[in-house]
Amino acid sequence: MKSQSSTTIELKAGERIDDLQRNGYGIIQNPEKFCFGMDAVLLSGFCRIGPEEQVLDIGTGTGIIPILLQAKGKGEHFTGIEIQEESADMARRSVAMNGLADRIEIICDDINHAKELFSQDSFHAVVSNPPYMIASHGLKCEKTPMTIARHEVMCTLDDVIREGSRVLKDKGRFFMVHRPFRMVEVFETFRKYHLEPKRMQLVYPYVDKEPNMVMIEALKGGRSRLSVEKPLIVYQSKGKYTQEITDLYGY
Repeated sequence: MKSQSSTTIELKAGERIDDLQRNGYGIIQNPEKFCFGMDAVLLSGFCRIGPEEQVLDIGTGTGIIPILLQAKGKGEHFTGIEIQEESADMARRSVAMNGLADRIEIICDDINHAKELFSQDSFHAVVSNPPYMIASHGLKCEKTPMTIARHEVMCTLDDVIREGSRVLKDKGRFFMVHRPFRMVEVFETFRKYHLEPKRMQLVYPYVDKEPNMVMIEALKGGRSRLSVEKPLIVYQSKGKYTQEITDLYGY
């Protein structure tokens, strides 16, 4: 199959190309392993990235967040780090397919090796959609692609925030999406590593349901002051997005 850059991409068993409805971009995924969700899409919209900034995506998966951010014309260069070789390979091929190799680099490695991979204070912004569940919570099968994406079996919240803070420049921003039930822990860990939560938004699947996501922006070396944005409601009825989601994301 060919992209807008005329790069021929060979799909492997179980893979498909999904249309991102952005700049003609597509993304290679394997639904038998793991596919990106609404959380990654919403986080890409929540991020505030300057046009000349260097950005690191921790746990990039198949590269969805760098590709979506680049499609909006935000950021000069993106680096995605992903521990699973299969996901990193799909991300690299998606980057090539979309003709973005000069804007996005995918590294297959452990975020705990960040000090060997990146110099200190080298990124203007860090983005992460990390595993939400602690390793023991509902864990039945260890180290499958789905388990690694959802559970802290290969890295912890502390790992992600510690290493993200280390590579951030002073006054750099850390953008994260997580689950509300771990919000206190997220805030405490941000502060532990000199990141001050500055902006947050709760995401509700429906107006009458509890929030199932929280998006947070933290500032390295920032002062204590938190701005809470109005709630974001995803669906107005089953299968139908709210007008706000349609306006913001074009779906």
